[in-house]
Amino acid sequence: MSLARRGQHWGTFARIWHMFDAKWQDPYQSAEIIKRYLMGIYKPIYHPLNECGDHVVVINSKEIALRGDEWRKRVYFHHNTYHGGATWTLAWELHHKDPTLIVEKAVYRSLPKNLQRRHTMQRLHIFPNEQVPEDMLKNISNQIKQLRPVPVPLDNIPQNEIDNFPQLVKYPENFILK
Repeated sequence: MSLARRGQHWGTFARIWHMFDAKWQDPYQSAEIIKRYLMGIYKPIYHPLNECGDHVVVINSKEIALRGDEWRKRVYFHHNTYHGGATWTLAWELHHKDPTLIVEKAVYRSLPKNLQRRHTMQRLHIFPNEQVPEDMLKNISNQIKQLRPVPVPLDNIPQNEIDNFPQLVKYPENFILK
């Protein structure tokens, strides 16, 4: 086997580390993308019974965005296996307790219900902010593209860009709004 083919062969079977920035992203739509990398669906050697998935590091899970009023209406169920141990927690309460839990539950729900589900979740690493351990940062070699761009706050736009923005109407200097 040539050196080039050996490298290609190794690259196919290696576990790659990916990074995903969850800032302003919907966790349920993001979970579908993260699932592809955790299970290795994008690899040519993928098979549902083959465990060929990669590691995914999710940062900024504290700044996720849910649609509409889902923060107040989405409910998460938990049962502690004791009689009367069923609890329902609102999304904002759960996010306040642990900012990584909503992303974790979304990815867990998106994975197929089989025996590999828990092993696949062990390759998911979620952090509430951008502080990732140095040993994990050394392994990361790919960045997963976000679903939608993060909007720039108006107070962060430079003044020269605001001045150069095309105007539809040029008001006179002595114009007064009523």
